[in-house]
Amino acid sequence: MLLFLLQLVAVIHSCRPFEKRWHKEEIMGNDEGHQRSGGKGFTRRQFLTSAGAGALGVAVSGHLGKEDEASAAVLKSGETHKIELLVNGKKYHLLVEPRWSLLYVLREELGFTATKEGCGSGECGACTVLIDNIPRYACMTLAVEAEGVGITTLEGLMNGEELGPVQQAFVEHDAFQCGYCTPGQIMGAEGLLRKKSDPTSEQIRQGMSGNLCRCGAYHHIVGAVKRAAELKRGGAA
Repeated sequence: MLLFLLQLVAVIHSCRPFEKRWHKEEIMGNDEGHQRSGGKGFTRRQFLTSAGAGALGVAVSGHLGKEDEASAAVLKSGETHKIELLVNGKKYHLLVEPRWSLLYVLREELGFTATKEGCGSGECGACTVLIDNIPRYACMTLAVEAEGVGITTLEGLMNGEELGPVQQAFVEHDAFQCGYCTPGQIMGAEGLLRKKSDPTSEQIRQGMSGNLCRCGAYHHIVGAVKRAAELKRGGAA
């Protein structure tokens, strides 16, 4: 449609050199008098201009109609949607806005505050959780997307007040400084060890590459993940 309109405009502009000749013909008239100046007929220029305007109007109205259909299918931000989340083996029924991230719902609605908000744009990994045993950024996952899957947070790795193997290993190897990224680091390590029970140092670095430590404790983190692998395999405590 756009190509047709452009071609039509080009035709209209190409007709301008002949305008004087057409005007002369209109004054002189023809046998039927339909092109006479001041008559009720249309000149060729008027016809082309009217046709172009009509085609443009149809195209614009059709485009606006499609936009109206698209906007009608979008939920308003204030509306809520009922979902069921499975977090750490327990079901939760919630009313959420479609725009809410899983991070927001976990922290503000369910109280799982071990999941930290860092960058908020999927860059640092501080908000890492496990979704069906795979590490995912909670800040980049909508809560409505997480319905029907298993979600594991840092709290889910503990047995009451007893630390899990990965948490214990991080304490033993002092694999943190400020500690803000540590929950995400632990969840990233847990996801890696659920996939590879005895990873090499290179596999650990690769598997943990989505988690940033601004304090630079990477060497200690690699040692902690190796120790966690031992503890998970039944190594000495």
